[in-house]
Amino acid sequence: MKEKTQINILILLIMILFVFMNCKNKTKSIEKKLEPNRPVIEKPLSMKPPDGMVWIPGGTFLQGAVPQDNMAMKHEKPQHPVAVDGFFMDITEVTNAQFSKFVEQTGYLTIAEREIDWEEMKKQLPEGTPKPHDSILQPGSLMFKKTKESVPNLYDFSQWWRWAIGVNWKYPNGPDSNLEGKENHPVVHISYQDALAYCEWAGRRLPTEAEWEYAARANNNAIFFWGDERDKISEKANSWEGEFPVNNTLVDGFERTAPVKSYPPNGFGLYDMAGNVWEFTSDWYNTDYYNTLASKKDTIINPKGADKAYNPNNPYLEEKIIKGGSFLCSDSYCASYRISSRMGTSMDSSTEHVGFRTVATPEMLSLK
Repeated sequence: MKEKTQINILILLIMILFVFMNCKNKTKSIEKKLEPNRPVIEKPLSMKPPDGMVWIPGGTFLQGAVPQDNMAMKHEKPQHPVAVDGFFMDITEVTNAQFSKFVEQTGYLTIAEREIDWEEMKKQLPEGTPKPHDSILQPGSLMFKKTKESVPNLYDFSQWWRWAIGVNWKYPNGPDSNLEGKENHPVVHISYQDALAYCEWAGRRLPTEAEWEYAARANNNAIFFWGDERDKISEKANSWEGEFPVNNTLVDGFERTAPVKSYPPNGFGLYDMAGNVWEFTSDWYNTDYYNTLASKKDTIINPKGADKAYNPNNPYLEEKIIKGGSFLCSDSYCASYRISSRMGTSMDSSTEHVGFRTVATPEMLSLK
């Protein structure tokens, strides 16, 4: 009887211990759910950065225009807390040499080289837009042109852009140009679709806007990646000096694109995160998006951007966000070499001042 009693007591103790441990585990589980998500900071020890890439350690930052930026535009505000996991990023913009290798191996034809499909094009235009003459509807891209005199209205972009037939990534400055001597310049006249095709071939992807801005900032809370000093722009970035779009004084040494690594890198070792060419991100351009994020008041983990595009100035276009500014940016016009600067661009057209760089996560690389 005594032995049976001891066994019952032992069973009771085991049951109490089980219940206690179960409750403890549930408490830990609840605590884990309540614990705020933290970004992955360090890269796997066994994984080396792919050639031409650098590890961007994850972290938290305030996305959007810094308080001291008097040039910031409305769509760069308000600041909002964001966290991103660590990732690998191209040290430079994708170059002509790199894109050439992709085309050689795949036979890919960029949008600027393809015949224009009017039925597709008119879907993005106001209803009733007349079809241009066939002599105009030829493959090409947008080229910058200087004006002969001062421009009173800098909001009218048509004053310095023209459609150039026969222009594409292989002939960046016109049908008579080529890539000789420009192998290390960023590839341009590339549409968003073209950038995605390159990414698929390379086993990479485009950065989100949050990833791009976090990488550009490199733990810097200033207006520019080098600080708040505007008088250092010519030393730090390929931009426009002089009166835009009339005269470029070439203080920085370049009229149009510059070879990558022509200017100092930022704190993460990334080149040309300011100026040279705009860079695609994967996010939709939506002018309401920052207000939506700021209203949540919580740190957003790895945001992927708005669910859909929205730009009241271009209601018929579905635009993606580009970052970093280009060789056409000046103090008098856009000043988009600022870290928080952002702009929308259509997905199926190309210009001579937009390029891209790619990113990869450890998960992506482990699948290769």
